[in-house]
Amino acid sequence: MNKKLFAIVIFSLFTSLIFAEPKAKDIKAQAVKQSTVEESVSYVKNQIKSLTVASEKRAAYVFLASLQEQLALYGDAQKSYATAAGIAAGDAEGMPQKTNEQLVIDAVRCALCCGDWPTADSYLNSAVRNSKDANIQSYVKLYAQWSALCKAENVDDLNEPLELLKAYLKVQSMKSVHPVILLTLWYVTGDKSWSEQITKNYPNSTEAAIVKGDVQLLPTPFWFFVPKSGVAEQGTGTFKEDISVAPATKTTAAATTTKDSKWQLGLFKTESNAKLLCEEVKQKGFDAYIISEKRASGTTYYIVLVKDDGTGTTADKLRSSGYDCYLYE
Repeated sequence: MNKKLFAIVIFSLFTSLIFAEPKAKDIKAQAVKQSTVEESVSYVKNQIKSLTVASEKRAAYVFLASLQEQLALYGDAQKSYATAAGIAAGDAEGMPQKTNEQLVIDAVRCALCCGDWPTADSYLNSAVRNSKDANIQSYVKLYAQWSALCKAENVDDLNEPLELLKAYLKVQSMKSVHPVILLTLWYVTGDKSWSEQITKNYPNSTEAAIVKGDVQLLPTPFWFFVPKSGVAEQGTGTFKEDISVAPATKTTAAATTTKDSKWQLGLFKTESNAKLLCEEVKQKGFDAYIISEKRASGTTYYIVLVKDDGTGTTADKLRSSGYDCYLYE
């Protein structure tokens, strides 16, 4: 090989190493090293722009969606899951394996969590409805009823979806989602017979932990958009609350809030649900109150807010007490 050709080959190899496209697993590894989840989200968003390999881009969007869901950014997570599902590619090396149908179901869940039932319905009415996967079919049916609950304007509107959910408890093909169905029935009706079934038949499930009070049911919009015909009372739990947080989290909160800051806990279509949460939070020592807001659609929402105590730790205390919250602008 002559010197000129050798130099070209070496230069090409060097250039390919410098400009080598990152892989999704490398982006994930670097993202988890960031100081906060918010920084991880920002990092992944920037890195996705450089990806051209379909499988790597798809996997990066799935990871981004999972981070956004952790931050309760359900609208953003829904879009990221849907974007990933729209990429015709297989799984990337070293990343979780998910079919496009599973990603559509994830997008449905996130859409419902922010009360966006029209988008959820559009996904449910896509090709996923004809899935041959029994587990996917179970979630299609479950989420269809969750969507119906989201649309409910009053207690009477709950009857049909609740009856269908009860019927699904007798269907063997729906067995994988029976704990979730029982939790839904218990939460919406307040009937202890449903919670008793959860703790008896699924004692080691997350749903049982929620009923017992060992895990707090975070006030994601889906649950609080739904009118309730009764009050579901959690147990007192077996854990001791620990409101300590990492110094980095405290610093972040302190840097972005003031004594006049307000934290949003829930957004409701029914004032009674807002009052239930507000009173519950007040009993735990927080300065909570309710405001109303009329949207362009004509729907009035009731928002539960908590005043910051000026220490920069209010959000941390709320989250440690089981309440997800967002800075209210």
